[in-house]
Amino acid sequence: MSTAELRGQVREAVGRVLDAREAEVIRLRYGLDSAAPLTQRETAERCGISRSYISRIEKKALEKLRRAIEG
Repeated sequence: MSTAELRGQVREAVGRVLDAREAEVIRLRYGLDSAAPLTQRETAERCGISRSYISRIEKKALEKLRRAIEG
C-alpha cells in the first residue's frame, strides 16, 4: 500500500469512525487539513480542555482508526 493510499484511508476513517471531538483532535494533532500539526498543549488550548484530556482522546481515537484500517 502506498503512502497516498494510506493517507486516503486515514482521512476517510476519521470522518467515518470518530466522533466530532475525536476527529477535531486528530486533525489538529496531525495536520490532516493541510495545516501544521499542533502539540498536545496547543491542541488543548484550541479546544478549551486540558492537555491530559487531549492525550486520552487522541489515544482512544488512534485505536479506533487502527481497528478501522486494519479490520
